[in-house]
Amino acid sequence: MTGIVFEGVTMLADDVAGMAEFYEHALGFEVAVREADYVALGTGAGVRLAIFRRSGMGRHTHDHPSFREPRRGQAVELNFACASPEEVRTRYAEVVARGGVAVAEPVERDWGQIAGFFADPEGNVHSLFADLPA
Repeated sequence: MTGIVFEGVTMLADDVAGMAEFYEHALGFEVAVREADYVALGTGAGVRLAIFRRSGMGRHTHDHPSFREPRRGQAVELNFACASPEEVRTRYAEVVARGGVAVAEPVERDWGQIAGFFADPEGNVHSLFADLPA
């Protein structure tokens, strides 16, 4: 028996095209598959990021009730590593300029990194971060 391999993350969305456009243009991911209800993005890290229409999950999950209820609260945070504190600041500004919502500007955190937080078009809050120089 082989071990389990973490292959990807699928985010559920009401506006698949809008979310895909944001991740493609604001974060630079390449679209590998683009369909009306599903988009797969290459992250360059060997992990697939997919976006799937929330209303479509019911037919794949025996109509599980969580896909019929309105979304409430944060379900997942994606963390994007940058090479330097300067890159965090630059990319944060680019993400916000391309439709991301500024949540917390990049600042040096007490855990030894610079981190900034932004929301995507559906309100999911994610971070850009880099280790601080020693």
